[in-house]
Amino acid sequence: MALKCGIVGLPNVGKSTLFNALTSAKALAANYPFATKDPNVGIITVPDPRLDKLAELVSPQKVQPTTIEIVDIAGLIKGASKGEGLGNQFLANIREVDAIVHVVRCFEEGNVVHVDGSVDPVRDKDTIDTELLLKDIETVEKRLDRYKRQAKSAQKEDLKNVAIAEKILAHLEEEKPARSLELDEAGQELLNDMFLLTAKPILYVCNVDEASVNDGNEHTEAFRAAVAGEPAEVILISAGIEADIAELETKEERMEFLSEMGLDEPGVNRVIRASYQLLNLITYFTAGVKEVRAWTIQRGWKAPQAAGVIHTDFEKGFIRAEVIGYEDFVAFGSEQAVKEAGKMSVEGKEYVVKDGDVMHFRFNV
Repeated sequence: MALKCGIVGLPNVGKSTLFNALTSAKALAANYPFATKDPNVGIITVPDPRLDKLAELVSPQKVQPTTIEIVDIAGLIKGASKGEGLGNQFLANIREVDAIVHVVRCFEEGNVVHVDGSVDPVRDKDTIDTELLLKDIETVEKRLDRYKRQAKSAQKEDLKNVAIAEKILAHLEEEKPARSLELDEAGQELLNDMFLLTAKPILYVCNVDEASVNDGNEHTEAFRAAVAGEPAEVILISAGIEADIAELETKEERMEFLSEMGLDEPGVNRVIRASYQLLNLITYFTAGVKEVRAWTIQRGWKAPQAAGVIHTDFEKGFIRAEVIGYEDFVAFGSEQAVKEAGKMSVEGKEYVVKDGDVMHFRFNV
C-alpha cells in the first residue's frame, strides 16, 4: 500500500534532520529557510518486534518488514496560502500525503535562526494551522459556488451538497480543522472528495534539546496544553540525538548510545509506529520457510482485501483463509503445533482481519 506521511513545519525546526534519521537518507539540513525546496521522499521500515519473533521461530530464508513512505516537505511561512515563500509548492505537496507529521521547535539554540526570531511552538503551530485553514476555506468556497449553481435545478442531491459544504465552511471559519467535524456517511464522502488539508490526521513531534528528551521543558508543556483538545498524539524527540544514532553502524553501538542517554529505543521508532497508527493501518503476517513477511492493510479490511495486497489473483479467486493469532503462534512455537492444538481457524470472505494475524490464503483463479 503506497501510503505517505508528510513531515511539515516552519523552516529550521528540524524537519530534514528528522527525515534523515527516519530514512538514513542524506537530505540537505541547513541553517537557513527553504533548505528543502523539493520534497525528499524515503521509504521507512516499521519496527515490529512480532516480525522478529516469528522469524526466530520459523528461521526463514528471508524476512520482509512492512514500510511506509515519508516525505520531507518545504518549510512554510506566513502568507503561504497566498503563495508567499514556497507556499503554493508546500500546500500542493501536503495535499498529496495521507497524514501529517508536524514538527515544532521546542529548543533554544542561538546558532540556529528562527524564522520569526524567537522560539514559541504554540505560535508556530498557529501559523501553519492558519495557512492550512485559509487554503481549505478557499477550496470549500469554490466548491460551494459550484454546488449552488447546480442546485438551481432543485435536485435533492445538489441541495444536500450545498448544506454539507456550508456546514464544512462554517466549521473552518470558526478556526477548527476539518478533521474535527462530525458528519454522516454522505457528508464524510463529500469532505473526502474535497481533499482538504486540515482533514488529514496529524501527529505532533516536539523537537527538543538533549536535556529535555525524557521530561520535556516549558515549551513542550505549553504546546501540550495548546493541543489538549485535539485528537492528536504528541511525541518528544531530539532530532540531533536521532541523527547521531543514525550515524552509528551496528545495533550494539546504537543500544549502548541509547543506554547512555537513558532511552529505551530511538525516538524515530515511536514516530514511525505513531505514523502507522495515524494512517489507521494494521499488520498481518505470512510465515513460511522461504519468507516471513509483514503486510500492511487498512483496519477493518476483510480477508479477501487482505489477500489482495499480496496479489490481485488472491482476492479474485479467494476461497478461504487459514488464520493463527500471533499469541497462539508464539505460545505453541510453530504452525504445525498450533494446528495440532486446534488453534488455527478457517475463515471465509466476511472475516475481518485482526492486527497480528498470521495468515495463509487458499485461492483459485
